[in-house]
Amino acid sequence: MPSVTLPPKENALFKRILRCYEHKQYRNGLKFCKQILSNPKYAEHGETLAMKGLTLNCLGKKEEAYDLVRKGLRNDLKSHVCWHVYGLLQRSDKKYDEAIKCYRNALKWDKDNLQILRDLSLLQIQMRDLEGYRETRYQLLQLRPAQRASWIGYAVAYHLLEDYEMAAKILEEFRKTQQTSPDKVDYEYSELLLYQNQVLREAERYKEALDHLYSYEKQICDKLAVEETKGELLLKLDRLEEAVRVYLSLQERNPENWAYYKGLEKALKPGSMEDRLKIFEEAWLKYPKGLVPRRLPLNFLVGEKLRECLDRYLRINFSKGCPPVFNTLKSLYSDPEKVSLIEELVVGYETSLRSCGLFNPNDDGKEEPPTTLLWVQYYLAQHYDKISQPSLALEYINAAIESTPTVIELFLVKAKIYKHAGNIKEAARWMDEAQALDTADRFINSKCAKYMLKANMIKEAEEMCSKFTREGTSAVENLNEMQCMWFQTECALAYKSMARFGDALKKCHEIERHFVEITDDQFDFHTYCMRKMTLRSYVDLLKLEDVLRQHPFYFKAAKTAIEIYLKLHDSPLTDENKEHEAEAANLSDKELKKLRNKQRRAQKKAQLEEEKKNAEKEKQLRNQKKKKDDDDEEIGGPKEELIPDKLAKVENPLEEAIKFLTPLKNLVRNKIETHLLAFEIYFRKEKPLLMLQSVKRAFGIDPHHPWLHECLIRFFKTVCTDNEAADVVRAVLMQEINRLFGETNPRSYNENFLKKHSSSISHRLAVAKMMYYLDHSTQKKALELATALDESLSNRNIGVCTDVLEALTKGFLGECKEIAEAYRADCHRLYPYAVAFMPPGYEDDMKITMNGDNFADLEELANEM
Repeated sequence: MPSVTLPPKENALFKRILRCYEHKQYRNGLKFCKQILSNPKYAEHGETLAMKGLTLNCLGKKEEAYDLVRKGLRNDLKSHVCWHVYGLLQRSDKKYDEAIKCYRNALKWDKDNLQILRDLSLLQIQMRDLEGYRETRYQLLQLRPAQRASWIGYAVAYHLLEDYEMAAKILEEFRKTQQTSPDKVDYEYSELLLYQNQVLREAERYKEALDHLYSYEKQICDKLAVEETKGELLLKLDRLEEAVRVYLSLQERNPENWAYYKGLEKALKPGSMEDRLKIFEEAWLKYPKGLVPRRLPLNFLVGEKLRECLDRYLRINFSKGCPPVFNTLKSLYSDPEKVSLIEELVVGYETSLRSCGLFNPNDDGKEEPPTTLLWVQYYLAQHYDKISQPSLALEYINAAIESTPTVIELFLVKAKIYKHAGNIKEAARWMDEAQALDTADRFINSKCAKYMLKANMIKEAEEMCSKFTREGTSAVENLNEMQCMWFQTECALAYKSMARFGDALKKCHEIERHFVEITDDQFDFHTYCMRKMTLRSYVDLLKLEDVLRQHPFYFKAAKTAIEIYLKLHDSPLTDENKEHEAEAANLSDKELKKLRNKQRRAQKKAQLEEEKKNAEKEKQLRNQKKKKDDDDEEIGGPKEELIPDKLAKVENPLEEAIKFLTPLKNLVRNKIETHLLAFEIYFRKEKPLLMLQSVKRAFGIDPHHPWLHECLIRFFKTVCTDNEAADVVRAVLMQEINRLFGETNPRSYNENFLKKHSSSISHRLAVAKMMYYLDHSTQKKALELATALDESLSNRNIGVCTDVLEALTKGFLGECKEIAEAYRADCHRLYPYAVAFMPPGYEDDMKITMNGDNFADLEELANEM
């Protein structure tokens, strides 16, 4: 149907509809729509129908909105308004590709419509259609050359396309049009200059960038950024004397910034260790209270000079009472010589402080205050914890707590020692002690909640977090709303370890939704940053969003979800009703009556809990109703509710796992776990070429990884026994296997792998599992390999030994209960605090409660055992 032109009266009403939409007066807009459509002549007017649909969509009536907009579009296919409205509707549902098509159709009928071009450009940058974005910004620049956003948008398009030369030219042309006094400071102009300088640096035009900085230095507000950029550019241009002056002035500004000392070293180019140390000695004289110039030389010094500097550094910190001193020295612990030197010095301090109150009996001067001994013991506890000697660590931290039982940091370290020693429940108890000393400290509260979650104490963790969440809503709901992902990832892991897969998947999906929301939230910044000229931050935001799912929170959630879906595929959850029916068939009448009564009680209890939950939900909905009514931008319908049972009983777990895997394959391809998880999925889907792709990528990262070895053997065996694959596929697979393995026999490959890694427990376990997998008759040899605990073996720690015990108990090495029990006892002697190796019945003998009630001392228990 061709476009119908409205007469003046109806046209005025239509303009009022547009104004009402812009001002979010949706009810009034609907009234005006009704007035036009009630006229029989214009009852089918396409543009009015489309606007009515758009208005209804804003009121949450999605289906009706789509019907009206489609009807309007059918009635007037040549109307840019109808196509534009349809695009807005698609955009509200996050269907950005469809929305872009609609906008392009709208531009066919009105190619110079500014609003449509702006909306199109926003979607193009959101979808990273950079070529299309550049074209649209060029059209906007031609139509509105006087507008600042037109120039900036066009320059940003070239910058993102990495055409730095063109971006720099456009920015320079635009800068010339800005009427600004050389002495006047204008923040937006300052940001433009800094962005222009960033583009020049990325174009590797360093000389030009430096001249640009010197020319406009007075007009840039961020003086620190100017000086730091100058230092970087002077180093790149090899103008070292000037760079030295810049970094010395930066040091005066902040003598505790590590980067300034690194820059000064690059500029001075010291030839020897003595020259390098001289740089820092000068800083000691200039900044006698500075800690960073005393810490950095410890990275490269050796021998007596190291002892002298380390001694001075430690004494200053212990006298001052600096709790973070261990964290600042932690990077030195990769060097065994430095570790033994630190131990020698600090143990010496402790002995001397106890006997005479001085760091060394030969020292002259006044005695150290009593707190110095406290911080030395605090350090030693962390030191021995780091080098895996929990008994000594506990000895020192207990002595410190006994002398000063009010210092929170002491309880924090004691909790960490127990965590690293393998007893997370005891760690949670001590963290709760720390939290009880200062209930207003949010950091300690969060730490305590995290430890509780690691100990599977989910309810207690929620109660702990509720002290800092909004009143009137449950802690879990509020933490989800606040996108508190550390809590949700730990929750997911806790539920997974408790085999509550539905609840764990719910948390994983909630985290996934947060990342979707973060991606969608960038939409508002496309116009805001152009307007406010925060262009450096804007470009950084776009680059961050491109790699958002590289974040550890997403990786952890995706890995957890994939592992759960693999378990659900291997052992699907059974229908409880069918199980009960099967049980009932084998019971006598009396037992059956008992069972029915038990089921009725359980049903009644569940019903009461459900009612309580619903009442809480209604209360929350009432509290949130006002907020939702005010939030006019919430034009999409409500999100699908995540129901744990439904998530755990999904029809195709592997397809769900692939949804989590895809972003990892694109963005976290440098982690071997990504490709090994991909292999596990494709192995179950029986996709040999994708399995090959996964193991090849993993092989490129770490060819000696134990899990990869297991995957390779399973892949090799599958290819050798699969006779259904096409000849071409089989030929490719065999060719790649020969290249990867250099073997034709998986057993000999397994044996060769053992020869290369015979001293590593984790590699021996992988070989043992594959030995049994290939041939069950080799069980005895496999068990001997896996259960060895000689001191000469590497990777002998709680984590690896737990993996071995799990393999023994779960049957990966066949039926071996007695050997598993013997291995557990051996590990218990090595790691007396670790819960994983405690004897059966340990949980019953030892009731752990919060704040120390009815608690049997674990240290005594370990000694008795």
